[in-house]
Amino acid sequence: MSILIVLFIATDATGDPAAEEGVIRITVDAGDHTRIDTPLSVPLDSVADLAEEPLVLVEITPEGRVPVPSQIETGCRLAVHFVLPGRTEPGAHRIFELETGQQEVDARIGAVRDARVLKISCGDNEVLTYNHAPFRPPEGVSALYTRSGFIHPLQSPSGAALTRIHPPDHVHHMGLWNPWTKARFEGRHIDFWNLGAGTGTVRFRRFSSVKSGAVIGGFRALHEHVDLKAPEGEKVALYEDWDVRVWNLGKAEKKGWLIDFTSDLRCATKSPLVLEKYRYGGFGFRAAASFDKGDYLTSEGKTRKDGHATRARWCIVHGPTDKGPAGIVFMGHPQNRDYPEPMRIWNNRPEIFFNFCPVQASEWTLEGGEVYVLRYRLFVYDGTITAAEADRLQRDFGEPPVARVESLVPGKK
Repeated sequence: MSILIVLFIATDATGDPAAEEGVIRITVDAGDHTRIDTPLSVPLDSVADLAEEPLVLVEITPEGRVPVPSQIETGCRLAVHFVLPGRTEPGAHRIFELETGQQEVDARIGAVRDARVLKISCGDNEVLTYNHAPFRPPEGVSALYTRSGFIHPLQSPSGAALTRIHPPDHVHHMGLWNPWTKARFEGRHIDFWNLGAGTGTVRFRRFSSVKSGAVIGGFRALHEHVDLKAPEGEKVALYEDWDVRVWNLGKAEKKGWLIDFTSDLRCATKSPLVLEKYRYGGFGFRAAASFDKGDYLTSEGKTRKDGHATRARWCIVHGPTDKGPAGIVFMGHPQNRDYPEPMRIWNNRPEIFFNFCPVQASEWTLEGGEVYVLRYRLFVYDGTITAAEADRLQRDFGEPPVARVESLVPGKK
């Protein structure tokens, strides 16, 4: 999430330094848009050391200091995560402070793993399952279709499974996954998507982190895109880091889950990897069979009949389930390659498949030593959603509020 950080010294109406009740002050400006339960990740590196005691976030309001669920991230990056609570009007600004203390929360985002899967839940409700162990295809199907490193099931707040894997019509479809179809590597053509071709595959390698907390839960995992036909034997052509985060929207979570998906791509060798122009490849979603009676709606008003190969900032994929109607808003980020990205939308068959495809219009060469980033956000909901709500959600992702940070501790910068 793009956040602008500006250091400043806050003063009260008399020009004297503001009362130092907290350790760090964060002023959030809504900008030109209405904000409703907007997630924020605010870097704190600019204010140096934090207090040794646990910190809690409070909002400074006319009624007093109101606790706000928050989560401090340490390690390679220092940040505070929280959800801007309720409604914030355009042009408004709100003031928060981190102060010492212990916070109480009603529900946490928990990430729990075992030898085969990692499950993320909000309180007692399961959100998604990440499969890190090799998952074999149905009996009688080639072992080439064995895969790891995919999400299934993805569930709605009511518990309806929205994804499908190994469907008979496309055995290589794996719920939510991110392979590439036509690639060139060291003079060889590789298909990491259509696994039956036997030229390439994608494998989970390891977790770099697993997070649980009051505001976000998720994981970071390394995937290897493997050339199966290299002369010297299998060779890794591409490393991909998945960063998946589920946000705790508090009371708003009854309406849906908010999930951030980031893919960091880097060549595994000095050799470039060329992702050829093709109609599909990249971040893909295969819907549950119940969605066969569903449809699409894009930010440009396109549907199943006319949406394929068009561009959009967001696309709603919706359909019936055994627990009622549900859907997903898929959102692209303005910093993604070829944004707004072209889409693969099935318009000639009843099943639902969706793909943001940044190579649909032109090929993409990944050079050794560089890191290429693709970012997406999903809002998974029960019931229905309007185009206006999808617009607001995507603006929160692509044009987030601006946060300004200052230290309230004397001598700290």
